[in-house]
Amino acid sequence: MVKAVFKSTAGNKKKMDFAVHFPVGETIFTEGELGTEMFIIQQGAVEILKQFRGEDQELAELGQGDFFGEMSILEDLPRTATARAKTDCKVLRINGTTFDSMLRKNPEIAVRMMRKLSRRLRDTDNLLRKALGSEESQVPEIPKMDDRESAKGPEQLVDEASGIVFRLAAGSETQIGRRDPVTGINPDIDLTPADTQRSISRRHAKIFRRGEKFFLREEIGTMNGTFINGERVETGVPVEFHDGDELRFGLIRTKFHLKPE
Repeated sequence: MVKAVFKSTAGNKKKMDFAVHFPVGETIFTEGELGTEMFIIQQGAVEILKQFRGEDQELAELGQGDFFGEMSILEDLPRTATARAKTDCKVLRINGTTFDSMLRKNPEIAVRMMRKLSRRLRDTDNLLRKALGSEESQVPEIPKMDDRESAKGPEQLVDEASGIVFRLAAGSETQIGRRDPVTGINPDIDLTPADTQRSISRRHAKIFRRGEKFFLREEIGTMNGTFINGERVETGVPVEFHDGDELRFGLIRTKFHLKPE
C-alpha cells in the first residue's frame, strides 16, 4: 500500500512533495515501463535489478540520500532497470518541474549525476574496446576496498570527536567523502562512521601528496565547506597544510598526523 504525504508552504502556495512509503519487497518501478519521475531515498534501502536470462540480477543497493530513475526524466525513455524496496523505505517522488528546481538549488545533485553518466560512458567505452579486441586506452578499474586498505600510507586523519583514525592512501592522491553506490565511486577515506549527521558530500575533497608536501582541495559541488585551521578552502584550489593542522570536512573536525601517534 503506497501512502502519499502532502506538505504545504506559507502564502497559500501548495508544494506537493510526494513522500511515498514502500514496504519491503514492493516494486517501485519495472524495467521497460515508461517513467516520468525520479526518486530520492529518505529512509531504508532500494535494490536496482536487471533482467538477465530470465532472472533478476542486482546491480546496486542504494541507501539514504541516493537517487534513481533520473534517466526517464532526462531522456523520456522506458525504465532500463527495476527498482524494488529492499527494506521498508520512504522515498521522495520527483517530477520534471521539481527536478529542474532541485538542480538550480542543489548543485551537488547535478555533479553526482554527471559523474554517474561519465562512469557509464567509460564502462561502455571499455566494453566496446574489449569487444573489438583492443587493449589500448583502457580505463583502470577502481580498486576494491580490501585492496585500498592494504595500500595505505603512514599519514592519518584522526576524528577529534570519536578518535576514529582514517589513513591516507599510499599513492599521490587521497579522495575523501562517502561511498556513493549511485556513481559506483568509493573514496579512499570514507568518513561515514564519524559523520552521523551526514554533513559531508559524496566526493567532498582530495588530498594531494607532492614530495614531502601535502595539499587539500575541495571538490566541485561540495556542500557544507572544507576548512584548514578554521579557514575556508576555496573550491578547486589546492591549499598546503602541515603536520598537526586541523582539517574540517562539513562538521567533521580531524587532526592531520604525518606519523601514527
